[in-house]
Amino acid sequence: MTRMTPLLDRNEQFARAYTPVPLGLPTAQVLVVTCLDHRVDPAIVLGLQLGEAPVIRNAGGRITEAVIDDIAYLAFLAEQLFGRQGPADTLFEVAVVHHTQCGTGFLADPDFRRRAAEGTGVPEAALDASAVADPDVTVKADVERLLTSPLLSPKVSVSGHVYDIATGRVTTTVDARYPQLAR
Repeated sequence: MTRMTPLLDRNEQFARAYTPVPLGLPTAQVLVVTCLDHRVDPAIVLGLQLGEAPVIRNAGGRITEAVIDDIAYLAFLAEQLFGRQGPADTLFEVAVVHHTQCGTGFLADPDFRRRAAEGTGVPEAALDASAVADPDVTVKADVERLLTSPLLSPKVSVSGHVYDIATGRVTTTVDARYPQLAR
């Protein structure tokens, strides 16, 4: 028995009642970018159901070049496959969700960051860029980074939110904006 065995048992229960979701626009028309922290599960925190929203998770929920590339591709795909199904000038909203008590906050400490770089092989600059010491500040910076990216479709809006680990509440820090309104 491995640690995965109980999860596979749960999957069997899930599969018994499973109904596949057809390929189409996510019904919530939101893409969530958030942290990989096990305390921040957007399906639970936001009450998402299967087929409602794609989710991109990484350390800190930061907007990296890889995340921007993924969002650009998903916008292209949505427009190519489903562009005529929704309003002509919109595709979806990207909700950037950072959280309190984020483990990446340790990376704000230069000594910890240096040791993390030595221990992982990840450059210190990359670790520094992923630190979330103050989620209200970093979520605003990440929303702005995404809004100013030349790869972001003008049909994609971006909003910023902070999930409070202590209360379970998500608050809006940056209301949804489109790229042309951000500049």
